[in-house]
Amino acid sequence: MAGSADFDLYRPSEEHEMLRETVRALSEAKIAPYAAAVDEEARFPQEALDALVASDLHAIHVPEGYGGAGADALATVIVIEEVARVCASSSLIPAVNKLGSLPVMLSGGEDLKKKYLTPLAKGDAMFSYCLSEPDAGSDAGGMTTRAVRDGDHYVLNGVKRWITNAGVSEYYTVMAVTDPDRRTKGISAFVVEKGDEGVSFGAPEKKLGIKGSPTREVYLDNVRIPADRLIGAEGTGFATAMKTLDHTRITIAAQALGIAQGALDYAKGYVQERKQFGKPIGDFQGVQFMLADMAMKLEAARQLTYSAAARSERVSGGATGAQEDLTFFGAAAKCFASDAAMEITTDAVQLLGGYGYTRDYPVERMMRDAKITQIYEGTNQVQRIVMARNLP
Repeated sequence: MAGSADFDLYRPSEEHEMLRETVRALSEAKIAPYAAAVDEEARFPQEALDALVASDLHAIHVPEGYGGAGADALATVIVIEEVARVCASSSLIPAVNKLGSLPVMLSGGEDLKKKYLTPLAKGDAMFSYCLSEPDAGSDAGGMTTRAVRDGDHYVLNGVKRWITNAGVSEYYTVMAVTDPDRRTKGISAFVVEKGDEGVSFGAPEKKLGIKGSPTREVYLDNVRIPADRLIGAEGTGFATAMKTLDHTRITIAAQALGIAQGALDYAKGYVQERKQFGKPIGDFQGVQFMLADMAMKLEAARQLTYSAAARSERVSGGATGAQEDLTFFGAAAKCFASDAAMEITTDAVQLLGGYGYTRDYPVERMMRDAKITQIYEGTNQVQRIVMARNLP
């Protein structure tokens, strides 16, 4: 038996903790000062992108063979969590770069990986993920975007909706129907470039939160792309999309953790300063109980998320039987952490009272930002269906 001082079974490694310190310092210095303005002006957080690229944190998941940092799933979670703690919109840069490029990493051939992962790793391009459509949200298998083979090319037609960072990203992983008779087994995945003829974007959506991350429709109008931009074999796109989400739902859990941590940190500081009835409101038991519940939910969510990240890494390493395990834990982490974040940010607003309801303080932004984590990458109702089908 190892001595108790060396019992590292349930804590991140020293390298992970050092990474957290680095990202926290960067986020507070280079991202936090712009967070309120990014939200208020609903503009892309360019300062955050520049800072993340300069520190090689914008797409930390890309393997070293393509010029990336080759970070594991937990390291990626920590980066997203720490950025989200100060600005949820900015945390979608590393999160969606992983979401958009993971299908290429999971199913793409070597040439495709070199072509698209290398510029992503360098910070020359961002990657988005095009699955949802106006009439295919939770039922992604009901998509109608078509890809028709024409000699050495495919021709794509359709509309994708709710595409994060659309218009800013250079590359798009697009799911499209190649065989309409086979439903999900007739869906294939492709890489589409922003500059491809026939690609255009809708107006940015006017959203409740994450206003700094542009969400737009992507229009594909007779977009002709070389056949070698097919990711994997024809008909495997939907399976790739679902495998991708097993891994990336954990990044949404990470985002929820960060938002919740930011709200808890702010509320904790506030109740020590704010005096009523002659003493800090943090001295009142009712307030202490609220903070205790917030911290307890957050810690439970963090443990579940880190455990899911470890499973994601084991699946990537080819561990047997790990995929089904990951499907449950990825859904559970995303669902639990996002529900916790909504509760924690709502309580943070309550603890600040009238001030919490104003834009002069960051917790109302955090509350608005938290809501989307219960909705995207599969609503929490869908997560519960996924969990029920994959009970451990």
